Amino acid sequence: MDQNKLKLFYDNFSLITVSDNKVPNFPWKAQQTQRLEYEKFMRHYNYKGGIFRKDKTEIPATTNFGIVTGFDNLECVDIDLKVFSTAKEQKDFWDEYTGYLRDNILDFDDKVVIYKTKNAGYHILYKSKRVQGNIKLARLKGHTEAVLETRGVGGYIFTYPENKVSKKNYHQIDYISDDDREIIMTFSKMYNYIDEQPIEIKRDKKIYIESDLTTWDDFNQRNDIFSIIGDEFTIVGNLSKKYVIKRHGATSPHSGYIFKDSGFMFLFSTGSQYKHETLYTPFTAYARKYHNDDMKSAASKLYSEGYGSRIVNKALEPKEKIVINKSDLEFPIDIFPKPIQSYISECSETLDSSIDYMGCSLLWMISLSIGNAMQIEVKKGWRELATIWVAIVGKAGIGKTPSITNIIFPIEKINNREIANFIKEYEKYEFYSNLSKKEQEEYPEVMKPTKKQFIANDITIEALVDLHQQNDISVGVFKDELAGWFKDMNKYKAGSDLEFWLSTWSGKSVNLNRMTRAGSFVAKPLIPVLGGIQPTIFNSFYTDDNKDNGFMDRMLLSFPELAIEQYNDREMDSNTIQWYSDTIIAFFEAVKHRMIRRDEDGNIEPKIVRFGAEAKIEWKRIFNEITNIQNSNEENEYMKSMLPKQKSYIPRFALLLHTFNAIGLDNYNFEEISKESILKAEKLSKYFIAMAKKVKIDSIEVAEIRTVIKSNSTKSTKEKFQILFETNPDLNKKEVSEQLGVSLQMIYKYIKELKNESI
Repeated sequence: MDQNKLKLFYDNFSLITVSDNKVPNFPWKAQQTQRLEYEKFMRHYNYKGGIFRKDKTEIPATTNFGIVTGFDNLECVDIDLKVFSTAKEQKDFWDEYTGYLRDNILDFDDKVVIYKTKNAGYHILYKSKRVQGNIKLARLKGHTEAVLETRGVGGYIFTYPENKVSKKNYHQIDYISDDDREIIMTFSKMYNYIDEQPIEIKRDKKIYIESDLTTWDDFNQRNDIFSIIGDEFTIVGNLSKKYVIKRHGATSPHSGYIFKDSGFMFLFSTGSQYKHETLYTPFTAYARKYHNDDMKSAASKLYSEGYGSRIVNKALEPKEKIVINKSDLEFPIDIFPKPIQSYISECSETLDSSIDYMGCSLLWMISLSIGNAMQIEVKKGWRELATIWVAIVGKAGIGKTPSITNIIFPIEKINNREIANFIKEYEKYEFYSNLSKKEQEEYPEVMKPTKKQFIANDITIEALVDLHQQNDISVGVFKDELAGWFKDMNKYKAGSDLEFWLSTWSGKSVNLNRMTRAGSFVAKPLIPVLGGIQPTIFNSFYTDDNKDNGFMDRMLLSFPELAIEQYNDREMDSNTIQWYSDTIIAFFEAVKHRMIRRDEDGNIEPKIVRFGAEAKIEWKRIFNEITNIQNSNEENEYMKSMLPKQKSYIPRFALLLHTFNAIGLDNYNFEEISKESILKAEKLSKYFIAMAKKVKIDSIEVAEIRTVIKSNSTKSTKEKFQILFETNPDLNKKEVSEQLGVSLQMIYKYIKELKNESI
């Protein structure tokens, strides 16, 4: 036995011998309170096998030794990182976990001993008079094994003398204070997965009579938990999935946390008016704080303050009738080059894809491709960038995602290739980083790779900013369902997601410095957004608040009338698909390699394009026409708020269409926006204005239909329809059939019967 190992015995550790599988090969429970005598320990340590137990099983040979925890107040936090699927996840967890401990325990690295284990884990060792039995501190969702647990009384740890990663070693393990141990315990428990099921609240039919959006759902969508508890708690930490909060005046390092995805609060502390180990939504926290958990009283109070569907619908109802020019509801496909028009039309004919959805997706893709490479100067001091936000509105099963995919698949292919390359290069980098210094000298140096991914799906603001720092041209957000993105706008209003997104739409620099996170800075954010959403879900976000802050007016909406088509045998030519893919990739690469200019510090200097003489005349006309509508007493006041944003969007549209037409053409005046481009941009703006009006009318109609149906719940289906029909003979028959749960044919039958009865 070497002297280093022997020293552990003399340092008053209680040692046991173990076999290859890290299991003790001799009984060891007695060593919790009594160390082995030196001679007996050496016999166990030098044992090579060949002896059998009474049950005739062989005692395995000794291959190493372990340290009994609990003895002499020794305790270990065992971090088992093999529960993570990738090395990056393991490293991120370890860095975050130890980083927080260092932030909260003074001289943490001088107080504990840390060893790396054989199977992707760590041991944090110390002594404490508060040592307990083995405790499972945290497990991840979907796992039975703990990621964090203690080894205390009744436990032991395998030793790794060569794997020290701390300043101190096994021989220098010392006592830590009770406060420091409490920080380790309580912080570790924060990683424990809690099933995030909110309290189910019984609905009072006397209060909620007009739609499915309850008072509490509306309150939860429009408020975050911190707006309720912010006068009692402070955010003291920022984990990957949780905000760490601490009660004012608390002596413990934290009191609980708030889940980032759901916004629920969970407390460990018993020192506040909120129950510990209970999930709280914004509504249940409000009910606890102001109504002593009386949910009915809380709902009634909030209903009187404007929460709940009936009040929301009434508040949003325009005073004037909204008028739409029906010709503007057709997507102006002629804004694109003729070969692209042909491709979109062929997709529509063979794959039953929506021309509207495809056209909007192409605009998003052009925006993403141009990125920060170009800007349009409307006049001195007024420049617009290429950013657009597009919401594809349609009911489930109508084919939103397939239509989008038909258009963006070429750059998705490039993006997926970049992700795969990064993973491959990062594996090489990790391999090189884990080599010893001597081994690294024998290999070519491997630098840490840069992420070149430029499309993000489900991603946090922090991760999005980090990605944009590495991809300063642009990062596009594409989500099949935008509902989660919309909901995030209501969270944590101080430094909120809403403020971040409003800044990026305008191209203002973003400096992200949340809680304990190191700051991230993007000087020129360019983040176009595209995704689908169902109309009923979208309407729940179409609130006065989101109109007042300008968020909804920045959204470009596409909500065409679509029918589900029967199967057709028409096939798309594979050469057409390949031509389209090659064309889009060529455009993307042309911008990337021909248009990007950088200054001496490596920062992008956007190419500036301006209106040509004829285009400027048209722009002044368009601008003044919009201004006249804004000043008109005839235009609906509710819809006027979107017009100023169209004054920004029209130059942006002109920039996108101008650039998409210009790339690859040798005789094109690249630096001047043509009259043709500005007129196409005007068409596009009229389309999106008409669609916004259509969405608004739809939300009003649905609300009115639901109100009548629910207000007459005891009447027959035909009687309900009669009331609806008498109220509005031009009602949306398809929507009524859906809300009443009958066929459209039955609706026409009702109309015929009612007309006959009136004769």
